[in-house]
Amino acid sequence: MTGSRQFESLPEGLPVPVDDGMADHLVGLKMPNIDLMSTSGNKVNLAHLLGWNVIFVYPMTGRPGVALPEGWDAIPGARGCTPQACSFRDSYLQIASLGCNVFGLSTQSSDYQKEVAERLHLPYALLSDSEFELAAALRLPTFLVDGMPLLRRLTMIINEGVIVKTFYPVFPSDKNADEVIRWLKAN
Repeated sequence: MTGSRQFESLPEGLPVPVDDGMADHLVGLKMPNIDLMSTSGNKVNLAHLLGWNVIFVYPMTGRPGVALPEGWDAIPGARGCTPQACSFRDSYLQIASLGCNVFGLSTQSSDYQKEVAERLHLPYALLSDSEFELAAALRLPTFLVDGMPLLRRLTMIINEGVIVKTFYPVFPSDKNADEVIRWLKAN
């Protein structure tokens, strides 16, 4: 598989992440008052968002022609950022019809994220926590690869600025939007 298509599907045999309890504390927390740059060019403060919002947190998206970190596919839950983003893209209208906004969040720069959002035709904004402010305030689960700290894959549903549901670990990532839709319909 060549070009961007190599990132849009999950390879066979990826290791399944286990729940290490690192997200157990999140439900019930208020979102911290932190401005994050978005791919829409505006700053977004998750504490100020009204209504229902889905925030899917991912480690990093790959880019065509740029190698992923050494051993990336062997890290449980690392591979699958682009398939997850695409699943939320493809389910965006259905999630919006349930009265919910969608955002992606990583520690990659907003400029890096803009390329991804344009290439994948994402109808929602990606948020950059490049300074790890939100990650530190919420004590989000992280891991190291090639000396680079990254966020573990996690999805939060927020209502009126309070985390009401988390999905962690998320696997397979391309089915996460379906899980979110089922939860929103039931709640």
